[in-house]
Amino acid sequence: MARDLRGFIQLLEQRGQLRRITAPVSPDLEIAEIANRVLAGGGPALLFENVQGSAYPVAINLLGTVERICWAMNREHPLELEALGQKLAMLQQLKPPKQLAQAINFGKVLFDVLKAKPGRDRLPACQQVVIQGDDLDLNQIPMIRPYPGDAGKIITLGLVITKDCETGTPNVGVYRLQLQSKTTMTVHWLSVRGGARHLRKAAERGQKLEVAIALGVDPLILMAAATPIPVDLSEWLFAGLYGGSGVTLAKCKTVDLEVPADSEFVLEGTITPGEVLPDGPFGDHMGYYGGVEDSPLIRFHCLTHRQQPIYLTTFSGRPPKEEAMMAIALNRIYTPILRQQVPEIVDFFLPMEALSYKAAVIAIDKAYPGQARRAALAFWSALPQFTYTKFVIVVDKDINIRDPRQVVWAMTSKVDPVRDVFILPHTPFDTLDFASERIGLGGRMGIDATTKIPPETDHPWGEPLVSDPAMAAQVDRRWAEYGLADLQLGEVDPNLFGYEMPRRQ
Repeated sequence: MARDLRGFIQLLEQRGQLRRITAPVSPDLEIAEIANRVLAGGGPALLFENVQGSAYPVAINLLGTVERICWAMNREHPLELEALGQKLAMLQQLKPPKQLAQAINFGKVLFDVLKAKPGRDRLPACQQVVIQGDDLDLNQIPMIRPYPGDAGKIITLGLVITKDCETGTPNVGVYRLQLQSKTTMTVHWLSVRGGARHLRKAAERGQKLEVAIALGVDPLILMAAATPIPVDLSEWLFAGLYGGSGVTLAKCKTVDLEVPADSEFVLEGTITPGEVLPDGPFGDHMGYYGGVEDSPLIRFHCLTHRQQPIYLTTFSGRPPKEEAMMAIALNRIYTPILRQQVPEIVDFFLPMEALSYKAAVIAIDKAYPGQARRAALAFWSALPQFTYTKFVIVVDKDINIRDPRQVVWAMTSKVDPVRDVFILPHTPFDTLDFASERIGLGGRMGIDATTKIPPETDHPWGEPLVSDPAMAAQVDRRWAEYGLADLQLGEVDPNLFGYEMPRRQ
């Protein structure tokens, strides 16, 4: 099966996880309203084949469950994603392996890196149709408007590709774009992102920044582009490591950039430094409308696409949304990397209800006083995206951090707010977080919900309640004698607690 958007859609259809909709629908509000209801119920991916005002179908909710994200990454269960994290963590290993087994494993990873190198396609599918000049009209693309207060149509799952004008190193990011005219869009990116850095460098040299937008790519590449981990590798190489083979790239028609050869659409254009237009407001992942910001203006001069292309999209909002499902999957990939950065961390979890990054629960193997505070501080600096995590809750390793019942018990039974809560004021923060008094500047809170040891406390801690082992064994032996053998007892799977939605076909 082809490793592109069409191949993934075919896989979903074979597994009963795709619904084709032939009734006419509007890209203005209607598609998002339908998709939101299906997503909230854990329903299938949707392919709208009759979109008003466009000749092209719209795919949405493809990554609306953790299960489907695993399929996109050639895995069957979220726990298998940790193997990818272990591979990436090994690539960050600065010290040579000390044991033969470590050397063998490291050698396997290096071989995987060689296999993951991108390939090239001189006759790419993404350039089967080329549109330039007066014929170019971005309105041909069935962009959606998700919410009634949104400023206009948007692109949400496009790969925004730029290049460092000094080193030639490309950056691939997923940023929101707003339609401004038939040939222009604004791009909304944070100042710390790669595209923004490239624009600043181009401005220093008095040059325009070339930009390519790849739409409708293999979802695996989207996951790689959404993985901001501190490894000196390109997103193309990440995608190759995720998929087990290199991504096939193609040179653009009018700019010196490369894009996935099987993209459904490719937009080519430039940004003139200093040329901006108001962008927004739009519904955002915080669950509110964002503000209006002057954002860089991209002037497009070329559009290429496949024959009968498919437009892939999504939208933000209060969870559950596709971006939250992606974050749950990425959580598994981050875990081995985070353990390498902060060795005392046994596991960590970013709850979807906390917008997938605003709160983190960390389990540590506590060995000395003050260790929980150290782990929280280390977490905030371990990976770039954790800079915007407001709350870090640290618990003992015997607490299942994916079970909110256990986490709440640890907080209420082991925390004295005076002793165990610490706040870092006035730190750099997410500009979309309206809870902060000053936009872009906010506080962070650490909560030590571990068992306290001297000198953290001057009194002995209580003994935990456990069953008598002998009596527990006796009850096991006599269970059938009690007449309870047919009683089906079990626990909710804590690894998916709160996220396993009922499926509706």
